[in-house]
Amino acid sequence: MRETKARKLDQTKKNRKMKNDIIFVSALFGVILVAVLGMLLFRTSGDTVTVTVDGKTFGEYSLDQNCSVEIKTEYGFNLLVIKDGKAYVESASCPDGICSKHRPISYDGESIICLPNKVVVSIDKQDASAPDIIL
Repeated sequence: MRETKARKLDQTKKNRKMKNDIIFVSALFGVILVAVLGMLLFRTSGDTVTVTVDGKTFGEYSLDQNCSVEIKTEYGFNLLVIKDGKAYVESASCPDGICSKHRPISYDGESIICLPNKVVVSIDKQDASAPDIIL
């Protein structure tokens, strides 16, 4: 008799634990889903492409103008293409070529990074209402 009561208590505790685990995982999934949707819905298009090589600015280019930029440095070569409001690396001298396989970027904060050539291509949004200099 005591064993059956003990077994029922253990089973009840296990069921309660499982129910709490399911609630926790569901809540965590919901929070992650809301965060991802928020990031996708509220991202803004950038208007400037900034290229840096080894931490130093190589150049800034407008996303509004279609052009190709040859990035030749002591570390290697990258060909950046800006077309139809998007920027991508068409070719690179790096051995793995990950940067040239990256999808085109156009949103504020996105970047393409070529580690072997020490090149970072990033998209920025220039805020027209922000002051140029604060004294």
